[in-house]
Amino acid sequence: MKSVSLSYRDDRSDKVYRVELVESGLSSGGFVVNFAYGRRGSALTSGTKTSHPVAFHVAETIFDRLVAEKMAKGYREGDAVEGHTVASSESTGILPQLLTPTTEEELKTLLDAPNWIVQEKLDGKRLLLRKEGQTVTGINRRGLACGLPENIVMDALALAGDWLLDGELVGTVYHAFDLLEYEGSYRRHPLEERLVVLLNLLASGQAPWIRFVSPITGKAMKRRFVENCRESGCEGVVLKRWDAPYIPGRPASGGDQRKFKFVATASVVVTNVNTRRSIQIGIVEGDSVVPAGNVTIPMDKDIPGIGDIVEVRYLYAFPESGALFQPVYLGVRDDIELKDCTRDQLQFKREQELQAA
Repeated sequence: MKSVSLSYRDDRSDKVYRVELVESGLSSGGFVVNFAYGRRGSALTSGTKTSHPVAFHVAETIFDRLVAEKMAKGYREGDAVEGHTVASSESTGILPQLLTPTTEEELKTLLDAPNWIVQEKLDGKRLLLRKEGQTVTGINRRGLACGLPENIVMDALALAGDWLLDGELVGTVYHAFDLLEYEGSYRRHPLEERLVVLLNLLASGQAPWIRFVSPITGKAMKRRFVENCRESGCEGVVLKRWDAPYIPGRPASGGDQRKFKFVATASVVVTNVNTRRSIQIGIVEGDSVVPAGNVTIPMDKDIPGIGDIVEVRYLYAFPESGALFQPVYLGVRDDIELKDCTRDQLQFKREQELQAA
């Protein structure tokens, strides 16, 4: 019903911000104000300013205030953000299958198993990609619609039929590693069949920015692939049962899809913004957020705000304090909630190693 696209440029930044006032879509009526922002050409971080539907005049006030705040910070109207979707306050009802961590010992066993395949674990943003007619939607791991780069939208429109893919968005490239729907559901079909359909779909049109993540089979090939990934600095590998269906959510343990990471990463919450492009971060312990140290924001990334969930890579965590050693900032996570930023995700340095260091 009401929308505006804003942009901000200087010698170091080229950012976009889009705001929309729309009907909630609920039977109870009401209106919501949604937004999406980020660097031009990248996937936009999406959110909403209305946790529940409000009256039109209230939504309009929120909309106008948000636009005024951005204009006061140097944003200017224009340069419409074409090809991007903006977050919806309503869930799409579509959730991905989540991976369970595996140990080094379990990794060796799965590499020897003939019905398990290996794919590279990419360091990007987990994203389901849906095409229905001429509508292309990105869906994050929480089931909410989220931003898409224009090149991904155009490539999706070039592919035949209606479909739903699972994959990882790395910059402006979408790496598809599974298929859930193609003119009907494939969730109950084995992974082997889903990947054949996915490969044929991607070959049906010119879509250079949507790429197939190849499965690796055979004991020797899998072992060689894992070692190459480890040596080349990849984030990790994913192991999947070749004959298993697609089951949304994460099992309590085990499961048909596992992950083994070569580097440690953690989702943490921003508790304060320091000077000189640095932020304080925290993790959840019980009902409290406790400090986990500081991390510097690279010059090519925007500084997140207090309360934002961000991803960091680190060497290890100190067991006494939970502080992260040598953290490296990776970016904002709009698909993670505060309750996910817990201490139990951390990898701690063992006491004997600390004493020897």
